Amino acid sequence: MTEDRTNDLAKAGTKKGRKEVSNRELKSDVFTTLFSEPENAAKLYAALSGEETVPEDIQITTLEGVLFLARKNDLGFTVKGRMLVISEHQSTVNENMPLRSMLYYGRTMEKLLQDRNLYREKRLPIPTPEFYLFYNGTKNVPAEKVLKLSDGYIAKTEAPMLELKVRMININLPAGHRLLRDCLPLYEYSWFIERIRTYRQEGLDRDTAVTLAVKDSVREGIFTDFVREHGTEVENMLYTQFNMDDALEVRYEEGVEDGMERGLTQGRKQGMEQGLEQGISQGISQGERRLLIRQVCGKLEKGESPEKIAEDLLADEAQIRRICEAYAACGPEETAVSRWLEEHV
Repeated sequence: MTEDRTNDLAKAGTKKGRKEVSNRELKSDVFTTLFSEPENAAKLYAALSGEETVPEDIQITTLEGVLFLARKNDLGFTVKGRMLVISEHQSTVNENMPLRSMLYYGRTMEKLLQDRNLYREKRLPIPTPEFYLFYNGTKNVPAEKVLKLSDGYIAKTEAPMLELKVRMININLPAGHRLLRDCLPLYEYSWFIERIRTYRQEGLDRDTAVTLAVKDSVREGIFTDFVREHGTEVENMLYTQFNMDDALEVRYEEGVEDGMERGLTQGRKQGMEQGLEQGISQGISQGERRLLIRQVCGKLEKGESPEKIAEDLLADEAQIRRICEAYAACGPEETAVSRWLEEHV
């Protein structure tokens, strides 16, 4: 281990068993922040299309959500008002991306057209859409692949009336896609994420891995413009951002406390020892249940499928589907979903 690396590790203050507080949506947040800058979006599109593009050509159209200011999609922008680019950044290959992109497209067009009269006879000029999925996961996938909406159709036809294609590009450094050569900001982003991944594989916790990667980027002159411009904002993405995970943890603790209180009250009638044991058990069960419901509702708000949610949460798919059914019946309110499950399951 080099002296610089040893010093960085000491300053990072890694401790075995220490709770990690860095933002679990780090990769997506950094990607979106990086390419929401017109200069970087212009470089990305120039590399994708081979067409000369400048920052003044770019208009950001990324859809914003409401819950915790969550984004509906990772990145959207128009180029010279004639090309509409909608892209997602994911660490899994989601076969439903063409369907999700179709929904993003509809919402984005509503945003772009606003109050224009769709019912007038004269044709409205609209930008030509392009759809991309930038893959940054750990599975061995091709450097490039096309996902088609028609692949999900129940009835297959030779020429479907509605088709949508998403160009999936593997932006991991080992994949060697030519886009990494042609777009410096994308290469530097992938280098940064690869460095974090390498430290994690060496056994370091996420916070320490991120801290060392930031220091490495400054030392080696890679990704320095982004780190210099955003500075502590990058650190905040990693350490202090109040995100869904924080809220879920609070809800879990509330559930445990509530369950223990109920159990102890009941335990006074049945014996303090039995009541305490039951209260703890009931509290943990209720806390886990609230946490799971809240997690599933949050992921459904982002458009994730039951299969993907079950995989991410390491949960039983049948249980996840029951929560999805309750969500569809009564909306995203946790209490309503919980009540529906009690009444119907």
